[in-house]
Amino acid sequence: MSTWQEFAEEAPEMAAQVRARLEASQHHVLATLRRDGSPRVSGTEVAWRGPDLVLGSMPQSRKAVDLQRDARFALHANPGAPEDMMGGVDVKLAGRAEEVTDDEQRAWVDEVKPPSTESHLFRLDITEATTTGVSEDQTHLVITTWTPGGGTRTFKRA
Repeated sequence: MSTWQEFAEEAPEMAAQVRARLEASQHHVLATLRRDGSPRVSGTEVAWRGPDLVLGSMPQSRKAVDLQRDARFALHANPGAPEDMMGGVDVKLAGRAEEVTDDEQRAWVDEVKPPSTESHLFRLDITEATTTGVSEDQTHLVITTWTPGGGTRTFKRA
């Protein structure tokens, strides 16, 4: 697993694309695992805090409880309207969410002022990043993946 900063240092061009897509929209889709192992999708917002990509959550929300029980997540960046995707990439991240507590959580609450001082803060450790776009000549998909220590790999698919 890697922090956002480690991802950005290992794959700066890809990390810049991913960050641009995440910053282009406020709302994204987070997948977590329910108690029975089935998937749950929730809307979420993400932000950067120091070297980390983080997300907040209302106290005891289903996604927070899911992440406390099983830290695995997948995040799909909002691609925006179809016309906004022209020349852009679709972005997905996977990894593990680590809940931030104590002084660091309180500092975040003081800074961000979420609706409740009991709101959850999770640091997202990344195990995989994927971008998917269309080639310039519009003839195939271009899929780039990154994993910690594995670097980036690009595939083309018709």
